Amino acid sequence: MIQIDRSGFLLTGPKGSIPLRDDDEITLKLAMLFEGQCEGLGPSRAAEKFGLTRQRYYQILQQFKQHGAQALLSAKRGPKGNYRRSVEVVRQVIRHRFLDPQITPEVIAQKLVQCGYPISMRSVERIISEYGLQKKISIDAIPQAQR
Repeated sequence: MIQIDRSGFLLTGPKGSIPLRDDDEITLKLAMLFEGQCEGLGPSRAAEKFGLTRQRYYQILQQFKQHGAQALLSAKRGPKGNYRRSVEVVRQVIRHRFLDPQITPEVIAQKLVQCGYPISMRSVERIISEYGLQKKISIDAIPQAQR
């Protein structure tokens, strides 16, 4: 049985108890499943006891059944990689910039979209900035009032 007190979670049995760390996701989720499935607490009450929803309880149970305890560790959320500015897209932006140093980010973005690379003008600008590929502006091109 899992007991919750001010110091945290305790895994308790007839002969003693073991303290559980707050950041030990696998053990806490496994303990919740054990209480819900084996101790007779039921999915709703077990999930509530651990601060989760019944729906999340069943998701965790399914993960455990399919992949074991290691699947109970939460995966990183959000995008897993830079899917817009891939290595190939960066290569193409640099290529276009070197072929025509006067080309604008807008035109590069249009060319890449036509070739099947979904990228925005702002992403092209970021790549140009990261690699130091900005246009060189001569002092004569700057109006006298802005110097």
